[in-house]
Amino acid sequence: MPKMTPSEAFTETLVAEGITDIFGIVGSAYMDALDLFPTAGIRFISVAHEQAAAHAADGYARVTGRPQTCIAQNGPGAANFISAVTAAFWAHSPVVAITPEAGSMGIGTGGFQELDQMPWFEKCTKYQVRVNRPERMAELTRRAFYMAKLMCGPTQLNIPRDFYYGDINCEIFKTDEVHYGSGTDDQVKKAAQMLAQAKYPVILAGGGVSMAGAHGETAALAEYLTAPVVNTYLHNDTFPAGHELATGPIGYCGSKAAMRCIAKADVVLALGTRLGPFGTLPQYDIDYWPKDAKLIQVDCDGTQLGISKKIDLGVLADAREFAKALLAALKAIDQKRQKDSARLADVAKEKAVWKEELDAWSSSTNALMHPRRFIKELTDAIPAGSIVATDIGNNSSMCNSYLKFTGPKQHISALSWGNCGFAYGAAMGAKFGAPGTPVFALQGDGAYGISGLSEVMTAVRENIPVIAVVFNNHEWGAEKKNQIDFFKSRFVGADLLANPDYAQLAKDMGAVGFKVDNYADVKDVVKEAVKCGKPVVINAVIEGGEKVLAEPFRRDAFKPAVRHLAKYKHLSMV
Repeated sequence: MPKMTPSEAFTETLVAEGITDIFGIVGSAYMDALDLFPTAGIRFISVAHEQAAAHAADGYARVTGRPQTCIAQNGPGAANFISAVTAAFWAHSPVVAITPEAGSMGIGTGGFQELDQMPWFEKCTKYQVRVNRPERMAELTRRAFYMAKLMCGPTQLNIPRDFYYGDINCEIFKTDEVHYGSGTDDQVKKAAQMLAQAKYPVILAGGGVSMAGAHGETAALAEYLTAPVVNTYLHNDTFPAGHELATGPIGYCGSKAAMRCIAKADVVLALGTRLGPFGTLPQYDIDYWPKDAKLIQVDCDGTQLGISKKIDLGVLADAREFAKALLAALKAIDQKRQKDSARLADVAKEKAVWKEELDAWSSSTNALMHPRRFIKELTDAIPAGSIVATDIGNNSSMCNSYLKFTGPKQHISALSWGNCGFAYGAAMGAKFGAPGTPVFALQGDGAYGISGLSEVMTAVRENIPVIAVVFNNHEWGAEKKNQIDFFKSRFVGADLLANPDYAQLAKDMGAVGFKVDNYADVKDVVKEAVKCGKPVVINAVIEGGEKVLAEPFRRDAFKPAVRHLAKYKHLSMV
């Protein structure tokens, strides 16, 4: 085995695993390895905050389907990864978070920037490892990559800063790819029998469908069964929106057509989804989950089977492989099955009713744009095939009703972790994964202030032409809605009344900025943003306040406020 330094072993292993880009902030704890990156052909992308680095690695991994990396200084730098790594955890995204730490002789002494980093990541990673000997650098780096693939989620590689130095002998090679099968023959046959006998089967297409590239197989299955297809919450890219059986997403601000269709199901095939509890909550006063339906859950993470819903059949399998095997088993039962014209008509009717209602909501011609009117114009203008990263918050969530995609890995969202500041960093990473594709980051003004505002400098410096769209309504909309519904419109901390002109700030940072406050201008602005090929910020000035906040964000988490201390003079206003 050749002689090399641990830094060389670490860097060469990254190269073997296909890493060409790493997001992070420069730090002394790993500088010996950092010095090797350019020679090894690895581009280091210096961000403004470590959270954006981990989000970028997440977006990159979701678009490519391969493990991607972020790295930071030990201590505070590594701590700033945690929220973003948690987002990757709930997205089953293979991010390898590299966390240099205090030197091995100083661990536990309370030195500069020193605290045990392993417990921080214990609950938000699938696998953790601390390099315990320099000689094991390549081996354990490989292991972190392999486990990210095997466990479908983020891993932590923790490296004492003195272990980059010295001489070692080791081998460099790539880890094997991981392939999940279709489930057992008995499971596939049982699922086929349940679906063949169903009167109103529905397919719930989760993130695993997109990750596996299973659109074609899912469509073939839906067509054979004449089964409406519902997207899981914030996975609008898991089935082609133009398909006659596509009904849209369930979950917060989702599609009423999808909710009404799944409510009729007697058998639900939950394909590639963990059935996250937040994504199946009642919406628009519709308690749509079919409690008496039989449920088949298929996921490549066996730990998620049956956690949030009682299932009749749980299958540990790849969504694409299972769908192929299931279709073959169904055809073996009945090769001459015909399309169910009545069910097709029912799906078309539900979609038409929902479209009419959504169009009515989106028809405002006010001088200041209603958010739904802006979102309709925006989503109509976004070119087909674009990648869209959505943040959390009221207006970002409203996009759930409007975003439509033609293929997989086009919708990158914060999902149920719901951390503000997700979208811009994820969009930067997605642009690396798909450099020829337009990439949009949709954020409210609050979320944009957390990450997007500072990371525009990163995009300019590193020439990452993402298009940020800021829903500028001068408020934390989701929280304001809760205060309206449950706290008698007593607003505390919900107003953002001193927002700057984000378009002008973008120009000051070297990006392209557009300010738009008229819905008639939206399509032209989006067209120019895509055409210019530079980092762009669109400052969309929209209406805020009670009249535009139609749907409560967390109806599951609140009850009307009760105040027993109202007899005290200073609390009597409550």
